[in-house]
Amino acid sequence: MTTFIRVVELWVPDRTRTRLEFGGSLCSAEFTEFRAVSETALFAYDEGLPGKAWASGHPIILTSFANSYFRRTDEAVEAGLTCGVALPVFAGEFLMAVMVLFCGDDATHVGAVELWHNDPDKSHEMGLVDGYYGTADMFEFNSRHTKFPRGFGLPGRTWKAGMPLIIKDLHNSKGFLRWEEASEIGINCGVGIPYTTGEETWVVTFLSAQATPIARRFEIWVPNEARTALVFHSGDCSKQADLAALYAAKTIRRGEGSIGGAWATGMPALNEHLKQDESIAASLARTSGMNQVVVLPVIENALLKAVLAWYL
Repeated sequence: MTTFIRVVELWVPDRTRTRLEFGGSLCSAEFTEFRAVSETALFAYDEGLPGKAWASGHPIILTSFANSYFRRTDEAVEAGLTCGVALPVFAGEFLMAVMVLFCGDDATHVGAVELWHNDPDKSHEMGLVDGYYGTADMFEFNSRHTKFPRGFGLPGRTWKAGMPLIIKDLHNSKGFLRWEEASEIGINCGVGIPYTTGEETWVVTFLSAQATPIARRFEIWVPNEARTALVFHSGDCSKQADLAALYAAKTIRRGEGSIGGAWATGMPALNEHLKQDESIAASLARTSGMNQVVVLPVIENALLKAVLAWYL
């Protein structure tokens, strides 16, 4: 199974906290050379894709590397990578890490990664900053000409919730306004991630298709009321597993496995070998044949709101 996102990288402050250094990646063997270039790279504040996300304080999407500030263009093109999305993780005003996602360019590539934005001084709606759609040309055209009020569609609902959101079975979902175009090209699951900077709101959306899914399983975990453990909030699995039933009465402690670790440290995590993760989430993912996990903490006012995990 080919996933829509081909490479996930982590960039973390070096010991001087003035530059970002390589903190690991998840990718298949075909991206070994690209990874080797990344391993030795350093990015200053406002430099390259990770540095730009640091300086801007919100997610950034680059749908073309040519003639841009992207620094590894030749190697990315050689590896067949066409789009980069940088997700910065802040605790208050301090950067914890930047996660960078790369998509590929083959002909069967269906799905989308989008960045939406609302500036309340200019509009009460959310418009598309940019997006990468693989071969879904008509869906791309319609998305570029659609705006969402707060509470409507995946971007507007994520904006209203102020939380990561998963919408599954999009063809049956009244909450996904572009369901008709989406179902025509096989997009069946949507994930939204909110970012607030001052008065402005940004939402990153992943739209996942059956043939080239963003991931094989998505999960959102949230702290319980006492903030003593994480409890399962929602999820979607390509194996049709009933995650809510599997996780009923199960919790993840702070510091436990990749998901609990993201809460303890405020850092995103990439885990290449789920065998090394003791948590209930990792053990159930392994049972379903999944080997790797990407974990993104969602932090607001220096407090953890949720942890979004996706499995490959």
